[in-house]
Amino acid sequence: MLASRLLFIFADDMKKVLTLAVLCILVMTGMAQNTTKNMKTVYDFSLKDKKGNEVSLEQYKGKVLLIVNTATGCGFTPQYEDLEAMYHRLKDKGLEILDVPCNQFGHQAPGSDEEIKQFCTLKFGADFPQFKKSDVNGANELPLYTWLKSQKPCEGGYEPKLAAVMEKLYNEANPEPRKKDDIQWNFTKFLIGRDGQVIARFEPTVDMKEVEKQTAAAL
Repeated sequence: MLASRLLFIFADDMKKVLTLAVLCILVMTGMAQNTTKNMKTVYDFSLKDKKGNEVSLEQYKGKVLLIVNTATGCGFTPQYEDLEAMYHRLKDKGLEILDVPCNQFGHQAPGSDEEIKQFCTLKFGADFPQFKKSDVNGANELPLYTWLKSQKPCEGGYEPKLAAVMEKLYNEANPEPRKKDDIQWNFTKFLIGRDGQVIARFEPTVDMKEVEKQTAAAL
């Protein structure tokens, strides 16, 4: 009888401990999400350069930014050529393109940061700022991308067959599936105005002429 009573008390105490632990996790998760939501502009964030040094985006204050997650072995990789041409046409008017290599989409950016830089420079002459290879989705995603996605959710625009292939390749390369508003593939672009707010999100299937048109309009 006594043993049964003690077992009941122990089980009840464990239930309380587990409930408290769950509540703590929920509170901490909420605090992290609220911290990101409280970030008002892109200037509240930073990226790491190839050596791992933090680079505050505040240094781009007053510029129009195009933030792009890239890869070197993707079907969209030739967009580097269009990005470089646009950069040279609009740089003097206040455009900066921020290149964030990412290997989450079909393992299409397998090289080191230095190898990626050399590839982009030699093949496309890319000379806009390129940062450290990083995750843009999932548990290790950059806080910058958490904020970007919260500001401009994905609006689709992919053909069903292409979407299915992308989903398969993504799931093979990552331990957790994409969420609805996650980055869908390489060369997704976010246009940021001079006030640090997100103006537009371009999926990689959007024609680069349209990307340049809207970018030029923001300058």
